[in-house]
Amino acid sequence: MAKILITGAAGFIGSSLADRLLQNKEHKLVLVDNLLTGDLRRLPKEKSSNWRFVKADCNNFKDISSVMLSHRFDYVFHYAAVVGVQRTLDNPVMVLNDIQGIKNVLELCKNTGVKRVFFASSSEVYGEPFEHPQNELTTPLNSRLPYAVVKNIGEAYLRSYHQEFDLEYTIFRFFNTYGTKQSEDFVMSKFIKAAMNNDDITIFGAGDQTRTFCFVNDNVDACVSAFENDLFINDTVNIGNDHEVTILELAKIIIEETNSKSKLVFLPPLAEGDMKKRKPDIGKMRKLLGRELFPLREGIKFLMENGLVLYS
Repeated sequence: MAKILITGAAGFIGSSLADRLLQNKEHKLVLVDNLLTGDLRRLPKEKSSNWRFVKADCNNFKDISSVMLSHRFDYVFHYAAVVGVQRTLDNPVMVLNDIQGIKNVLELCKNTGVKRVFFASSSEVYGEPFEHPQNELTTPLNSRLPYAVVKNIGEAYLRSYHQEFDLEYTIFRFFNTYGTKQSEDFVMSKFIKAAMNNDDITIFGAGDQTRTFCFVNDNVDACVSAFENDLFINDTVNIGNDHEVTILELAKIIIEETNSKSKLVFLPPLAEGDMKKRKPDIGKMRKLLGRELFPLREGIKFLMENGLVLYS
């Protein structure tokens, strides 16, 4: 039996991870979220003694210490963070406060016997990348945005706590992930919602910026594989898809797949935070999955057929 803490567990990826881990009836989960961007409706539907939810803020030491000291976890997935491009751009000080949460969680992990910490970092640490595709070891980290800086600092804390205290870790650098339970302020969910309602789809600039889109099941399966199989310990793994598409192409694919009457509306480019290219080297992730990744069109069709559940 493993006792597992997931922070940010009422978020999109955190809640999807919880669903996946609960498939193993031997796991005992505590799900923590301050509900700033999390939503209780994302929590597991199954009523079970194998999990419980605690409203707590990782940035508040008293909050998170009361949880961690009372449960003595074996593993921690630290996914809590302020998320959303516009939200993080508009609230840089709130974003920087997440550094305190990282420090709190790692200090408590060190003192309570946690075996390994899994940290949700981001492709944003690469900034406007010097190398394409982005490799975990060779691509320089190149971003000044507070969100990316916080993730970079978090990675440095994990490496430092391993060096000084032998606390094991795995860093997941998440690239654009989509699926059910995603909030409405991300490009994939925003475009799909607009297309389903036949509303205009707005694109910043000419739409020639490229991204890759990872279906949430691929994200979660890869992360759980690293956990269950003791892979990439004290290492960093890109978690994403390597099929590159422009934002304009994505909008056209969604319009086609949804048979939408939406029109494309082009807005001035964002002043910052909208990188021209983004594509991960996913060699490590492929080893974790041991299967092919979900194709983009199939992922969009899945959402259409199984119901798109979006949260504001």
